Amino acid sequence: MDPVRPIFLFTDFGWSGPYVGQMIGAMIAVSPQSPVVSLMHDAPAMRPDLAAHLLAACCRHLPGASVVGAGVDPGVGGERDALIVDTREASFVGPDNGLLARLPGIKQVRRIDWRPSAMSSSFHGRDLFAPVAARLAAQRAVATTPVAPDGMIGHDWPDEIRQIVFVDAYGNLMTGMNAKKINKDRSLRASGRVLRYAETFCHVPRGELFWYCNSQGLVEIAGNGVSAAGVLSLAPGDEILLD
Repeated sequence: MDPVRPIFLFTDFGWSGPYVGQMIGAMIAVSPQSPVVSLMHDAPAMRPDLAAHLLAACCRHLPGASVVGAGVDPGVGGERDALIVDTREASFVGPDNGLLARLPGIKQVRRIDWRPSAMSSSFHGRDLFAPVAARLAAQRAVATTPVAPDGMIGHDWPDEIRQIVFVDAYGNLMTGMNAKKINKDRSLRASGRVLRYAETFCHVPRGELFWYCNSQGLVEIAGNGVSAAGVLSLAPGDEILLD
């Protein structure tokens, strides 16, 4: 028998309320042997266009054969489809709203035709995405229809965006830019300030802002001992200029 696959959750649900717990419960009901890990529940709220870049970056470090249940779904209950996107490394379950469109190494895309016996109109994360992810993890069949990758919403979105996609608890500002593609001699401009590259926090004086390649491989704006978000008054969706 094939081993069960680990499941990771990526949502904008936040850490309060019953939503995350109920989603995990729905997965355990289908695949009790699968480890379920909360990867992130504070993705940019109702912004699949930003979260798509964050999801792609964060999932680079997951173990092979993982299943990711992704829920940033402001159009829940509407006409958007539900998808399974298989990449070289993992399978992703979520809405067809661009959230899954920037994943690297997409091999196939499938529209989910399977439906549970009961499904709420406003919580497909628990009622649809969670059980489908668990069925994949348990190597159980899911009724699907193949979809061309270029038929996904967001297939024509840029690979990178010069915008803030996440603000962490320290006030560090993750962008949608791949740090490997930016020369370290380049400067960023944000809120009228010029920010130069440094390798990490301790390489600049206390209170100074800089940009660096963060642990997810993205360009991030930070400060030594200060909140870059507070100093620059920036939030998800705000644009960054590259000098």
